[in-house]
Formats: sequence, structure tokens, C-alpha cells
Amino acid sequence: MIANRLIRLASVLFLLVASQLSADEKLKVFILAGQSNMVGHARAHTIATLYASDAAKDERLRAMVFGADSEISKVTLEEQLAQAKKIDELTGGISNDKLKAMQDGPEKTELEAKVKQLKDAHEAYKENIHSSCRVDDRVYVNSIADRNKKSGKLSVGFGADPKKIGPEYAFGLSVADKIEGPILLIKTSWGGKSLNYNFRPPSAGTYELNEKEKSGDKADEIKKNAGLNYRMMNEAVRNVLDNLRENHPSYNPDAGYEIAGFVWFQGFNDQFSPEFRDNYKDNMIAFVKDIRAEYATPNMPFVIGVLGTPMTAEKVAENAVSVARREAAKAPEFQGNAVSVESYTEYSLYSHDVFKKGWPKHYHEWDTVGSDRPYHYLGSGAFFVRLGDSFANAMADLINSSD
Repeated sequence: MIANRLIRLASVLFLLVASQLSADEKLKVFILAGQSNMVGHARAHTIATLYASDAAKDERLRAMVFGADSEISKVTLEEQLAQAKKIDELTGGISNDKLKAMQDGPEKTELEAKVKQLKDAHEAYKENIHSSCRVDDRVYVNSIADRNKKSGKLSVGFGADPKKIGPEYAFGLSVADKIEGPILLIKTSWGGKSLNYNFRPPSAGTYELNEKEKSGDKADEIKKNAGLNYRMMNEAVRNVLDNLRENHPSYNPDAGYEIAGFVWFQGFNDQFSPEFRDNYKDNMIAFVKDIRAEYATPNMPFVIGVLGTPMTAEKVAENAVSVARREAAKAPEFQGNAVSVESYTEYSLYSHDVFKKGWPKHYHEWDTVGSDRPYHYLGSGAFFVRLGDSFANAMADLINSSD
């Protein structure tokens, strides 16, 4: 009895000491920004696709998200896929055309009841995965992800809706394993935005209208809104920095804060215009310099995610915007404090194999492993966990190299 009390007392004292040490640490602030793949369109239950892999990295990530003693397993995933396949065979997929084609009567009623039972179990599986995802008490987030604006402890739900994630989830979990003290992520992300226009940094110069824009009746509005998301991003960040105690309970004004790094993941919308593509490298360099000047952090660690939706090294190398991001990170003035991170290497090929079957006819099977289209990396939670971790690893390397 006495021994148990001593153990409990020691545990309480440890927590109190740890809390005090955390309060004496500077708050580490990381800014994450970009377009829809920074927003994040992966439903949390698709993170379980990590169990389809035997890779050591995925084993580590599973433990990071679900805990080493999680009851979720490869068997759980495979059983759910088998059940999902059965639903699609019975219904015809998302359209339910097999059910609709049946004549009303006892046979149809019986089948509908069976399908409902299977679908309910499918939804329960998804909710179980979602609720099993870790919540981190040391990392807090203030996020704009299109219309989903929220703040609080790092958890699922800072993606495009309360059930989705972007790179921020695994980035926060992973970076917390690498650095001490309280951590705050500020995410600002809007889908369908370009660097050349929407996020245009001030030092990139005045946006030049094309002939169609010049001849239209919105030329003045287009000029005015150039760089709008760049300004909105900084306004949102400044608002959080001005209210740090509201955004992280362990923030100690005496200890202060530091902008510990910036993660950029964007580029899809710059692919489709020669001007946007050709200027990407220069715009990216200007963006990094302007951000560092904005926050008076000349050597701010900067991680640039490389667009990898083409899936293979060869195809990514053919993408001028992807190449430009690599080249920007290697600019001589950024040596040692900026790096590009590939995303194609983290693609969920397992999810892609299901997608290729034709997701409408294999909807529930697909719904188990993915939640969006290829341009959103199939809405794969496995992908976004891998990518967020890769961003965190790159960030930690930059931080350590500057010490």
C-alpha cells in the first residue's frame, strides 16, 4: 500500500517537474502553408492502410499514430476490405444499381437488411480507426484549411473537415519526438491557389496581366487581388502570434517564442501556364526571402514539398514546377537552411491499386483505403502520415545543422 502511494506521488512530482520545464522552454512555432494538399483531404480511417505495409518506416508510423499496443492490425484491415468487397458485390457499388434493379418483395427486403448491417459495420470500423488516432497534449494547432478553421490540441480534424488530415497531423506528432518544449503549428491553406498570383510574394514584383485579363472588365480587381493569399497568410499568422497564450496553454511570455521553421506544400495550379511554370523558381526564392524578412528570422529553416502526383521519379522529373521547387531549395543563399522533400516516394500504391479497379463499382472497398482523387494523393491517410513525418525529419535536420 505504502509502495503504491510512493509510486503515485513520484508520478505526480514527475509531471509537475516536466510541466515546469516545459513552461520554461521557448514556444516553438512552425508555420505550414500551401494549397489543397496542405489543406488535407484524407479521412482519418484511411491511415490504417499503413498496416498493408511491412516497411520499418510504416511500422514506426503506426506506433506513432495508434500506439504500439493498438488492437488495429493488418488482419483488421484485410477483414474490413473483404467485408467492403462483399457490400459492393451485393449492391453494385456506389450506385446500388443491383439493389435498385431488384423487384420489391421479401428477397429484396432481406438483402437490403443484410446490406444495411454490413454498411453499419463499415461505418463503425471507420469511426473506430478515427477515434484510435492519437491526440497530443504538447502540440497545439491553429489552422485555416479552406472553410475548416479551428484551434486546439493536435489531433485528427485539422484537414478539410473534422474527419480529415493533411501533413500537419504527422508533422506535429513526429516533430514532438525530436524537439523539447511546447510546440505550436500555424497552418494557413486554401485550395486552388497559385504562387505566381495568389501567394505572390512582394519582392516578386507587380503581377503582369495576360492579354485576356487586360481586355476584360476585371483588370483592376485582378491587379488588386494579386498576392491576396500571401497577405491573408501573414495576417492569420500575426493574429496567432499576438495571442499566443490563447493558442497554447504552456506559452510563457517570459520564455518567449521563436519561429522554428516553415513548411510549404503547393504548386498544382502553377503547372498550367507557361508564365506561372517558368517563374516558379524565382517566385519560390522570393517567397522564402520575404517570409524570413517578415518574421525577422534570416535563416528560418524552410522545407519545400515537391509535387509528386505523377507517382514516379521519371514523371515528376518532367514536371517543371516540381523541378523548380528542387532548384529553389538549392539556391546558394539557402545553403544549409532550406531543403526540398519528395512526395511521390510516399504515395500509397496500395490505395492506387484499389482505385484502378474503378472506384464507383468498388466503392466500399475504395472507401476503406482512400477518400479523394489522384490530384489529392487519393485522399490517403497513409500518404499524409508518411509525408508529414518526412517534413518533420527534414525540419529536424535543418534545425540540428544550425545549432
